Amino acid sequence: MEGIVYKDLSYRINGLLFKVHKQLGYYRKEKQYGDYFEELLNALDIKYIREYRFKDEQFGEELARCVCDFIVDDKIIIEFKAKEFITKEDYFQVQRYLVTLNLRLAIIVNFRQHTLYPKRFLNKYFLENRS
Repeated sequence: MEGIVYKDLSYRINGLLFKVHKQLGYYRKEKQYGDYFEELLNALDIKYIREYRFKDEQFGEELARCVCDFIVDDKIIIEFKAKEFITKEDYFQVQRYLVTLNLRLAIIVNFRQHTLYPKRFLNKYFLENRS
């Protein structure tokens, strides 16, 4: 067993997510959470891309336009939600992002909950040396 994927970076990200939730509470909009998270990433000089747009040609016949909230350090997708609960479609969305972008790890976080529970997802189809 390899251990925890991107252990140190994941730990730092989760700390920032908890800080966002503590400071802003659980009745804000996704954009507000994203703006504050972005401020924290900048303050710590952590590399990221916000609202990364790409096309998904792998699933289904139609070309889907996708936007993932954050990609941190070219390694971890962070997907923000602000709704009552996370659905199967949210999980499928993140898995689709992981496979299409060939990244190993994603974290979904639902800020609408009283207690924050970031969920980690691994890409079981990850290809180590894909160009």
